[in-house]
Amino acid sequence: MIPTPLTGVVPPVCTPLTPEREVDVPSLRRLIDHLMEGGVHGLFVLGSTSEVAYLTDRQRQVVVETAVRHVGGRLPVLAGVIDMTTPRVLDHVRQVTQAGADAVVATAPFYARTHPTEIAHHYRLVAAASPVPVVAYDLPASVHTKLPAQVILDLAAEGVLAGLKDSSGDLAGFREVVVGARNRSDVTGFSVLTGSELLVDAALGIGADGAVPGLSNVDPAGYVRLDRLHRDGDRESARAEQERLCALFGMVTVGDPGRMGGSSSALGAFKAALYLRGVIDCPATAEPQVPLSSEEVERVGKFLAGAGLL
Repeated sequence: MIPTPLTGVVPPVCTPLTPEREVDVPSLRRLIDHLMEGGVHGLFVLGSTSEVAYLTDRQRQVVVETAVRHVGGRLPVLAGVIDMTTPRVLDHVRQVTQAGADAVVATAPFYARTHPTEIAHHYRLVAAASPVPVVAYDLPASVHTKLPAQVILDLAAEGVLAGLKDSSGDLAGFREVVVGARNRSDVTGFSVLTGSELLVDAALGIGADGAVPGLSNVDPAGYVRLDRLHRDGDRESARAEQERLCALFGMVTVGDPGRMGGSSSALGAFKAALYLRGVIDCPATAEPQVPLSSEEVERVGKFLAGAGLL
C-alpha cells in the first residue's frame, strides 16, 4: 500500500526498448536502480513518459511485473491503467494489481469528450474494481478533458481517490485542489502531486505533496535535492536547484520540429540522456515516433554536461 499521503519525488519511469522495440528488461532494472540510488520516494510505471500509449498489453505486463519484482517492496510502485474506456481500464486494473502494483493511476476516459458525471462514475467503477488505491491523472492535452477540481475533491471525500497527478499545466486549478484538500475535513490522506518539471518549487510552495516529473529519470538526485531543500525551508537553494533543472529540461527541444512532434523530441531526449549516462543500452522510442539524429543526441549530451551530469 502507498503512504497516505504519498510525498516526495515519484518518477514516471521511462520504458527502455531494444532496437526491435521490445521491452529491454535488463535496462529497465538498471534504470530502477538508478532512480532508487537517486533517493526517489516511489515509482510510476506505465505513464505518459513510459510511452504507455505505444505499448501492447503484453509489454505493459512485462514492465509492471519487472518493476514490482525488482523493487521488492522497497518503494511503492504505482502503475498506469490508462485506456480509452472504462471496461478497458478495468482489464488493466486486474492485470497490474495481479502483478503486485501498490496503486493504479487512471485518466478520465477519452476518444469522446466526457461529462463530469461520467468522469465521476468512471472513477467509482475503477475504485470498486481495484484492491489498491486509485490516483487520478489530469492530462487534458491527451485526454481532451480537464478533471474538475470539485469532482476530484468530492471523490476524495468518498474515499474513491487516494490522490491526483496533475499534468494539466493549470497552476490555478492545481491550487484549488491543494487548498480544497487542506480545508475540507472530509478529505484525509489525499496526495496532490504535480507532473511539471519546471514548477516543482512553486507547486511545493502552494502545498503540493510531491512531484512526478519526467526529467527525474535523467536526474533523480536533482529533484530529490529540490524536494529536500524546500522541506528544510531553504527556499533560495531550492529555487536555484529548480532553475538548474529548468536549464536541463531544455533538452526536450533538440528534435527538429520540421520532422518530428514534441513527444518524439522530449521522450527521445530523455532516453538519449539515459543512454549517454550509461543507464540504458538503447535510446529507441516506440513506433511511430521519430528517433533523434546523431547530431540531436550530441546536443542532449551538451545539456547533460551543462548540468554536471556528464
